[in-house]
Amino acid sequence: MTIHVESEEHQALRSAVAALGKRYGRDYLTRAVAEGKPPTELWSEAGKLGYLGVNLPEQYGGGGGGIAELSIVLEELGAAGSPLLMLVVSPAICGTVIARFGTEDQKTRWLPALADGTRLMAFGITEPDAGSNSHRITTTARRDGADWLLTGRKVFISGVDMADAVLIVGRTEDARTGRLKPCLFIVPTDAEGFRKRPIDMELNAAEKQFELILDDVRLPAEALVGDEDAGLLQLFAGLNPERIMTAAFAIGMGRYALAKAVEYARVRTVWKAPIGAHQAIAHPLAQAHIDLELARLMMQKAAHLYDSGDDIGAGEAANMAKYAAGEACVKAVDQAVHTLGGNGLTREFGLASLITAARVSRIAPVSREMILNYVSHQTLGLPKSY
Repeated sequence: MTIHVESEEHQALRSAVAALGKRYGRDYLTRAVAEGKPPTELWSEAGKLGYLGVNLPEQYGGGGGGIAELSIVLEELGAAGSPLLMLVVSPAICGTVIARFGTEDQKTRWLPALADGTRLMAFGITEPDAGSNSHRITTTARRDGADWLLTGRKVFISGVDMADAVLIVGRTEDARTGRLKPCLFIVPTDAEGFRKRPIDMELNAAEKQFELILDDVRLPAEALVGDEDAGLLQLFAGLNPERIMTAAFAIGMGRYALAKAVEYARVRTVWKAPIGAHQAIAHPLAQAHIDLELARLMMQKAAHLYDSGDDIGAGEAANMAKYAAGEACVKAVDQAVHTLGGNGLTREFGLASLITAARVSRIAPVSREMILNYVSHQTLGLPKSY
């Protein structure tokens, strides 16, 4: 008898999304990359079926679930070979922040469209000189009458060409102390003074990366999301789902690569038996499977904590899940390519391109070293080195 950690509803969601992913598969995404197009068809269909907005409130067109459900959607699409990177950004970060902190007008305007996929929002936090140090963000917003003027630069912002707006992390001056504090603004991609420049990446992905230049972009007062004094709280409300969803992305990719390797090892015969009969092939694949399953458990824990409102507990678990999933994904992809030998580097089998893609889960949205710093300081109570 199989005992499931997940509810029947979650199992049903997995099956349904897996079926959608299978209809598109790796070939669809490879074709989109080759043609330089975003995965619009899959995105639209996932929206129509209600998968893009499973985490958003029902009263705004969502599924009324949480990050637990959205992470299932991304993991299963990834396991089918067609993950949607913008699931991490549009519904998970931007949708969550707007649902939790947005005005009624912002929720009404954005959430139903984010849920059904007819509109898409990117997220802009990373800057050329700030790296992982969000306290060094230099994009600033200053008041001009009732409006805001936003100036600064952002880098490695995903999917801006597909987006209707970008949720930008800037800083405003505290009237009492004069110190800068983080704030979030919804910035339309067609705003005057907003420019985007594609970054030439060796990573082949359907979703492109951009540098943003914000040159006195004028925004109305209602572009500010949430309370001007609660920026950090609002920011981290979006970053925990980002880490959980990055874990889902990595686990899905690792599962896809592992499944390809297992399929190959079952039938590829060089001497008398299939190569999968040899422990030198079988054991590393078994280890990869164990590591992916362990990472998924931590991801499920993180999602549960976040969805139940435990932001502090979720912060620790989300970082650990992202770390574990990144490591498991890189190892699974590497072992899958190695299992296929020369075939692992051919376009026919489509695994070699995952070597670069898998590395992303170790680097973004926060490096494994910064996660180790977090666990050292926050969990173990060790002194900071910076």
